[in-house]
Amino acid sequence: MATQYVNNYAVFRVTSRAAYAVLLSYCVIGFVFLGGCSSQDNHVEVDFSRKIAVDKPMASESSKPKIRIAIGAMISPKETFSSYQDLMNYLGVKLDKQFEIVQRKTYDEINEMLGRGEVDLAFICSGPYVIGKETHNLQLVVAPEVNGSHFYNSYLIVNTGSQSISLDDLRGKTFAFTDPDSNSGKLAPTAMLAKMGESPETFFSSTTYTYSHDNSIMAVSKGMVDGASVDGLIWDYFNRTNPEITSSTKIIGKSENYGIPPVVAGKSLPHETRNEIKEALLRMNSDPKGREILKRLMIDRFVEAQDSWYDSIRETMTLKRRK
Repeated sequence: MATQYVNNYAVFRVTSRAAYAVLLSYCVIGFVFLGGCSSQDNHVEVDFSRKIAVDKPMASESSKPKIRIAIGAMISPKETFSSYQDLMNYLGVKLDKQFEIVQRKTYDEINEMLGRGEVDLAFICSGPYVIGKETHNLQLVVAPEVNGSHFYNSYLIVNTGSQSISLDDLRGKTFAFTDPDSNSGKLAPTAMLAKMGESPETFFSSTTYTYSHDNSIMAVSKGMVDGASVDGLIWDYFNRTNPEITSSTKIIGKSENYGIPPVVAGKSLPHETRNEIKEALLRMNSDPKGREILKRLMIDRFVEAQDSWYDSIRETMTLKRRK
């Protein structure tokens, strides 16, 4: 695998059955969700171990109780930190606690840390919640409501110069997933292929994992892969806040509705503290400062989350396990 740098982006060139130039990334600080890749799969895993600087407030000693929270790297680490630090500061003031953002590369790492009590809370993708509920008894705290809905979709995207208008047109092409455990970035498109009697290994010439949705969007935008599957909430977020990122991509398909990525708690968080955080999040839209932060995150409000919202993901996972 050869690596070159173009306009401060790392471009990884990989040769598979057919030569293709794959993936760029905003090199990583070490957080972002998502898990490993089987060596038997026709997947290429991109190395995001290089680091970039992220502006953080200077660490200071505090006697306040510390809450460790992971923000699901649905977007890249630098964007994740800048988007959510104000929310952490807001909760810290409201609850007189110190909120510390913990960053990791994959969803699987975050689930494991929640299970071991090394992280107290996480803004996590829907697929990892379903897995973590089963393996680590993760508990729902709240869920965001976006555009009046607590559901979201996976988007299939291609470059605006592409002739592809449906998933079938991507047969034999290169494709980017976000993470092996991501619902919108892996499970949903895999389910679409299953309905066609196909799998990623048989359908695409080669696939790669980008480990964040904005990395996948950028890869399609720059023509480094032919298509990708991304979280519709993230594509919409960038289409509104940074349209230059999405302007060279177009949506050619959407999945069924899935329960929106929730906020979850691990076993280390006391029940009383979990309820305090839950109430603070539920009340944010009633507070001017809270509404301002929610608006920047493109969240209407936080609502009570229902485990049944994620049953369609469980059904998809069950079908996948049977195959």
